[in-house]
Amino acid sequence: MKLTLALLSSLLFGAGLVKADEKHDHGVPATYPLKKCVVSDEDLGTMGKAVKVTHEGTDVYLCCKSCTKDFNKEPAKFVAKVKAAEKK
Repeated sequence: MKLTLALLSSLLFGAGLVKADEKHDHGVPATYPLKKCVVSDEDLGTMGKAVKVTHEGTDVYLCCKSCTKDFNKEPAKFVAKVKAAEKK
């Protein structure tokens, strides 16, 4: 019985690790091409959970809510940075 519980616990723990790899701790999908905010150049996650904004179908992750103001002034400029990183 103890062996069965140990195996079951290991499987559940392993499944949790796989799920954690799908998203970074800071709420950014693992497939997102950048590690830094396109507005402030701060590491994503250093200001808490990243803020997702979408412009013309492209998701952009910012380090904090205050960066959305600058993003909204020139969204095409910042989307271009994400698209360029996706091509690399």
